[in-house]
Amino acid sequence: MVGTVGLVLHPERDSAEAIDTIVGWAGERGVTVLGLPQEVGRIDCSAVGVDAATLAERADLVVSLGGDGTMLRTMRLIAGRPTPVLGVNLGRLGFLAEIDVRDLPATLTAIDADDYTVEPRMAVRTTLREGRQVIAFNDIALARIPGEGLTVVSVAPGGDPFVRYAADAVIVATSTGSTAYSFSAGGPIVSPRVEAVLVVPAAAHSAFNRALVLPADEQVELELLPSSGRLAVEVDGAVLGHLGPGDRITVAALPGAARVVRLGTTFYERARRKLRVGGSAEAG
Repeated sequence: MVGTVGLVLHPERDSAEAIDTIVGWAGERGVTVLGLPQEVGRIDCSAVGVDAATLAERADLVVSLGGDGTMLRTMRLIAGRPTPVLGVNLGRLGFLAEIDVRDLPATLTAIDADDYTVEPRMAVRTTLREGRQVIAFNDIALARIPGEGLTVVSVAPGGDPFVRYAADAVIVATSTGSTAYSFSAGGPIVSPRVEAVLVVPAAAHSAFNRALVLPADEQVELELLPSSGRLAVEVDGAVLGHLGPGDRITVAALPGAARVVRLGTTFYERARRKLRVGGSAEAG
């Protein structure tokens, strides 16, 4: 039974229709609706404003209203908890979201009937130079800063030096993130049901430009070589730190760090639609 629903909103997109639907559904069932004060405060609704820790602790279901960025932020907010996340797309692509706003009434009915599944999602984790630990559900990337030189990194899976990349960036992605930055850099599409870590060079300037696929129980160490420029550490697309030559980080997988609601569509159906994957070419 869902007794409390938490809302996480896109900072700009109009979410009034979706919120009205959720609040109306909740009111008919005696369900409490929580939201972050700075988000629900700008909207005329009955959701109770609470801090992020309280929302994560009390919610039985968290609804992300926005795009992929909002969905990633929501997953990071509840990381490590069993609380399922329902992604409602308010934008154009919305690869991570399960439904569009028009599907919300039917989805809430399915939740009432327990007619849905929950899919675990893996994250990756690292510790920045100042000791701050960060997690990502798409990727952690070491990216060149314009004017500061290339990303030149030694990659050591399981502590065993394997390859040196010179590239615009080196991306360490989850299976979920295989359809994000990793995909644009030429990495493989991987079902999120596969617990794997991808290491993908973006615009490689070295002879070896292939991606690596590593098991989730194997940490990977990235060391910036002397010829590397100063790099930005991007965590799910946000710059959260910087590294210089001689610095190193270790990235580890966190299997099952979040759980997302699924309603019957498959990963491959979403991938075909969102990435516009066409049929294979015919010989002759």
